[in-house]
Amino acid sequence: MLSHKGVWQAIDRLAAKYSFSASGLAKRAGLDPTTFNKSKRISREGKPRWPSTESVSKVLEATGASIGEFMGLIGDETGSAGPYRIPVVGLTEAGVGGFFDDSGHPVGHGWDEVPFPEIGDPNAYALEISGESMLPVYRDGDLVVVSPAAQIRRGDRVVVKTSKGEVMAKQLSRKTARKIELTSLNPAYPARELDIDQIAWMARIVWASQ
Repeated sequence: MLSHKGVWQAIDRLAAKYSFSASGLAKRAGLDPTTFNKSKRISREGKPRWPSTESVSKVLEATGASIGEFMGLIGDETGSAGPYRIPVVGLTEAGVGGFFDDSGHPVGHGWDEVPFPEIGDPNAYALEISGESMLPVYRDGDLVVVSPAAQIRRGDRVVVKTSKGEVMAKQLSRKTARKIELTSLNPAYPARELDIDQIAWMARIVWASQ
């Protein structure tokens, strides 16, 4: 399972691999030196806190490490690293028949694979973003990991496939028994409102490489 401890452990391991302390790595990445301090890993209420996607992206850029290398450093609760491999397909290809079943689970052939920690959903997969419609949140070439089993709430970023085969990454702004309203991540693109019967499936984005 992907855990707070495992992700923070990967940051510590990445720092050590490139001869930094955790604070030194943060500083090298242009972040506040205290970003990765032990005290920042727990909220004031005592709950585990995740590192931000932005901070992970910046340390990968600072070290030149790949997202696959980072995933390989994520360990389980006992500290042993053990990334799984999940299928990955281009966002454009995702609209073509044969890649998903009616529930939005990955099927068929033609998938590449990338290393990623086990997140409790055997049907999780990654989509490679193409084009500019998801800017500035997701750039061309970014990977987003999607979990069909994850509960979706208002405000979540989601991947939606329409009954006509269009695949898009949006933010769910409202859902009723008859319609869903989606906010575009790129302000240059309009929001979308779709009838429920126009949606083949919708799944939550749980991670982005960025």
